[in-house]
Amino acid sequence: MEGKPNRSDAIGNKTSLSKKTSKRVWDSIAAYTVQCEKCSKWRFIPTKEKYEEIRERLAEQPFFCETAREWHPDLSCDDEPDVVRDGSWRWAIDKPSIPQCPPGWQRILRIRAKGGTKFADVYYVTPSSKRLRSMMEVQSYLNEHPELPGLTASQFSFQIPSPLEENYVRKRHARSVTLHDMSDTVMPVNPTSWVVSDQKRDSHLVGEEGSTSYVEAPAQS
Repeated sequence: MEGKPNRSDAIGNKTSLSKKTSKRVWDSIAAYTVQCEKCSKWRFIPTKEKYEEIRERLAEQPFFCETAREWHPDLSCDDEPDVVRDGSWRWAIDKPSIPQCPPGWQRILRIRAKGGTKFADVYYVTPSSKRLRSMMEVQSYLNEHPELPGLTASQFSFQIPSPLEENYVRKRHARSVTLHDMSDTVMPVNPTSWVVSDQKRDSHLVGEEGSTSYVEAPAQS
């Protein structure tokens, strides 16, 4: 995976874990990262929850290497980057300011195969394991469950990330999308990105300055 500061990345797929009352659903992301706004080096984010927290506030609270000392003591801009964009990862740019998932809920990202007409799908899983695939379904669910205090549709987002790999999605514009393009248009401040692995493992997010991203590792031969 690769990118600029304040991004995040992800890799992989895992087998779902089930409990008596709820089922854990996994993303197709393997690792999350964010890019330091000062030195532009990518730093791994330890959990999806922490990544979502950083992504939601990234526009107002830029990410720095020192921020990562919460889980990586003594880390500084003088240290080597946790990951670099060298072709061994598949990257995608996430949108900034996506609301952090409500407690007990899951926001799932599924990456589609290369050559399709859409890069990924996003859906939410309720505490009772019901899957909601659109804002209309979210609003309908909230209307049917008035006992859920404080939840509003504004706490949900079905925005999907954009792949950096040219022609990953069919019928894309002839001009390839670059980080600079996205910074100027889609994500003017602190965009996010991620990477996904060809091995279908769960992915984690990684980021670049003013952005977050996802990355996916290539399949092993």
